[in-house]
Amino acid sequence: MTTTAAALLLAGCGTGGGDDGGDGPTAAPTSAASAAAADKGPVCVGEAPKDGLHLLRGGGFRLPGKGGVQYTGASADGTTRSAVLREGATYEEGQQEQTVRTGQQVTYAGHAYTVAQICTYRVVLEPQDAADRTALAAAPASMKSVGGPADDGLCFTTNPEVLAAASKGFPAEGGTQSVVANGGATAFPTGLSLTVSGVDPAAATAHLKGVCAAVMVADYKDVRVGDTVELAGARFEVSELTKRAVRLKRTA
Repeated sequence: MTTTAAALLLAGCGTGGGDDGGDGPTAAPTSAASAAAADKGPVCVGEAPKDGLHLLRGGGFRLPGKGGVQYTGASADGTTRSAVLREGATYEEGQQEQTVRTGQQVTYAGHAYTVAQICTYRVVLEPQDAADRTALAAAPASMKSVGGPADDGLCFTTNPEVLAAASKGFPAEGGTQSVVANGGATAFPTGLSLTVSGVDPAAATAHLKGVCAAVMVADYKDVRVGDTVELAGARFEVSELTKRAVRLKRTA
């Protein structure tokens, strides 16, 4: 994802160790499946608008008006692509799900969005109300993370200054970001906490998770070398998996 687009995961700098600061968010019993071999593509359909919010695979997003949405599943047939969206930023029993395609309008907490783009690694929703676009682009009270819902303005935003600050925390295009496997959370100053909960050498897959503002904002299960993931307004390709780390090469 380009740094001008919305991000769910907002990162500061480096890969220093740390904790995500408290109990983890409630996760759905099943998160979005990875771009598995059975997924025939295309990787993306539709175009991402500059003011769109980016909902990452397996993760949730807090929306204006105290609503939320999660990207819980995806499928493709070689020509087109669909996604399963669930209401609510975090999993709770009884939440409604729907399968969507690009161009479709959806409503959460009384607020309308158009599904602008569906990718293996993200869904981009475009707010239809000017007030919602303004709310998402608003500057946070502080650029310093304090943890929990107070970080909503850092974690669920299209504000260009926040996205630029987050992007600078990662290597430049072509550089590599490493996340240690089973080594605790990798914490970032603007609220993101990344973990690799496991690497399966036999299957050549890894499980990469992101938490921000006490919300599971990404749950990339079974990623493989060559897969695309998105973090903090930047796009990465999984470049290497070892028993000790997942290495991500920044592509945009």
